[in-house]
Amino acid sequence: MALKVELKPGEKIIVGEALITNGPARARFSVEGNAPILREKDILAVKDANSPALRIYLAVQLMYLHRSTDVVRDEYFDLVSQIVNAAPSTLPYLTDISKAILEGAYYKALKEAKKLIEYERTLLGHVSSSNSSLPE
Repeated sequence: MALKVELKPGEKIIVGEALITNGPARARFSVEGNAPILREKDILAVKDANSPALRIYLAVQLMYLHRSTDVVRDEYFDLVSQIVNAAPSTLPYLTDISKAILEGAYYKALKEAKKLIEYERTLLGHVSSSNSSLPE
């Protein structure tokens, strides 16, 4: 079954190893086959991976696009270890991500990584709100 995609003017999408940028008008097309596809809203640039959870997402994104863990396996496990040591409560999220990766379900792993990002934001929100009452 084909994936139907509609892009806004100027919107980007990755299909396989190609970055496609839409022109000035809305576009609709179908993609058939088994290529990895990421819409612009799901693409994370290296320069924007500025937190542990975002770096996990970036690693999983690379695995998804390359259909292999080989590209960032060591970095991924180093990140997982660092995050679990710093915040043990992230373990269930990381377990779900890793399980999806082991199953070869990289897109599912990306969705699980988004949950980790949201959880990290919650943790950081608690840290910043608790720090706001501390004297400077």
